[in-house]
Amino acid sequence: MSGAPFDVARIRADFPILHQEVRGRPLVYLDSAATTQKPQAVIDALVRYYTHDNANVHRGVHALSERATLAYEGARERVRRFINARETKEIIFVRGCTEAINLVAQSYGRSKVGPGDEVLITAMEHHSDIVPWQMLCQQVGATLKMLPVDEKGDLRLEQLESMLTERTRLLAVTHVSNALGTVNPVRDIIKRAHARGVPVLVDGAQALAHFRVDVQDLDCDFYAFSGHKMFGPTGIGVLYGKASVLESMPPWQGGGDMILSVTMEKTVYNRLPYRLEAGTPDISGAVGLAAAMDYLDSVGLDAISAHDQSLLEYGTRALESVPGLKLFGRARERSGVLSFLMEDVHAHDVGTILDREGVAIRAGHHCAQPLLSCFGVAATVRASLAMYNTREDIDALVRGLHKVREVFA
Repeated sequence: MSGAPFDVARIRADFPILHQEVRGRPLVYLDSAATTQKPQAVIDALVRYYTHDNANVHRGVHALSERATLAYEGARERVRRFINARETKEIIFVRGCTEAINLVAQSYGRSKVGPGDEVLITAMEHHSDIVPWQMLCQQVGATLKMLPVDEKGDLRLEQLESMLTERTRLLAVTHVSNALGTVNPVRDIIKRAHARGVPVLVDGAQALAHFRVDVQDLDCDFYAFSGHKMFGPTGIGVLYGKASVLESMPPWQGGGDMILSVTMEKTVYNRLPYRLEAGTPDISGAVGLAAAMDYLDSVGLDAISAHDQSLLEYGTRALESVPGLKLFGRARERSGVLSFLMEDVHAHDVGTILDREGVAIRAGHHCAQPLLSCFGVAATVRASLAMYNTREDIDALVRGLHKVREVFA
């Protein structure tokens, strides 16, 4: 499909879960920021692996183990190409973006951050990019600082220079806000942080389903993401790290392939990437993630990005036409998220009524409570978009919102 006109009907045909009714109505799935649906190609890859190749990796000498190892390590190379890392040893398989961030906090952070040091995050972060740093700072006696956002949902980058100090040991920033859809200028942020000698971790969980990411071009020190938010399986994620940085990190968990030898006196640790991958990995998840990346490339990320922006613009105009509705997030650049509230109606009530209309959205704080508090609200309704969504999906959402108004009139 790459290079061909964007054919959303053809894409939707690849996602079997979309072709069902919910509460007697055709499913309209607008919750892809929480998890994306899976194309048949990913489902087939999982079935094929478990049907023909299932075995543990690296240690076996039999044929199934050899095939499973080739599939697993082939997936690592596929990830390397997809994000343009230099070497496969820079690709660490983890359970998801959350585990990737915790790995950096507890390995890199515990070895580099000490009493009186600082970690800088932003008010836009998902809880998974806040709590690990809070835990680290409490453990070592460091200070956690937070770069604020403005009323439009952009970071107050004019304050970045003053918040980066000689005690700043790491900056963590989300690429795309899961609650507002703000796309942060991470390349510029990284450049400014590096000028002060500060390494940067980027939370890319919401980015890779929408546009191409090149970690060498960004020059980030770490990039974390989850498979399930980019049409892959749950339970698999990736921590990318520059090889020189990963080499400096002690193991976080022990056991399995992270060792070369063990005696009662000492353990000799394995080389990268295995030193940071303890225990039996999610082999099938890695295989499914590789299949998801193949699928994304077959559609074309430039085409996906253009479709995403067109749909976001259409959705913004459509929601603005609903009386009593307030949109949150008017950042300079956005991707994939429409966040709003309806006058005098709780977000969860909106979600419940929309569900009766077959429209799946998310209502709540979206694991971004500090961000929502900046806007003086405890929750919003979030409609989040993916490549398989259509203008008809937005129209169904708007009809559902008019139903909400009727119920609460």
